[in-house]
Amino acid sequence: MLFRSTGLGKTELTGHIAGLERHGDYLIMHVDVTDPVKWRIRGGLAMADLGTLLKVMLSAAILGFILSPKQWFNKSPQHPGEF
Repeated sequence: MLFRSTGLGKTELTGHIAGLERHGDYLIMHVDVTDPVKWRIRGGLAMADLGTLLKVMLSAAILGFILSPKQWFNKSPQHPGEF
């Protein structure tokens, strides 16, 4: 996973999803950043956020990406450039 933040300028962070757990009315997603710093980022997802996420994932471009067997076995994805 790659991350960028407007607060960090052009710094790019690399990490992975470490877990997802329920806390009351939210799902808390834990992301472990591994480079250039070691951080644990947490994000709280409410039901409305999940609805938005599901709607966005049903777009043709995203479904094509998810259903592409090439992506399932891609061990070194090409960098997306500026994002």
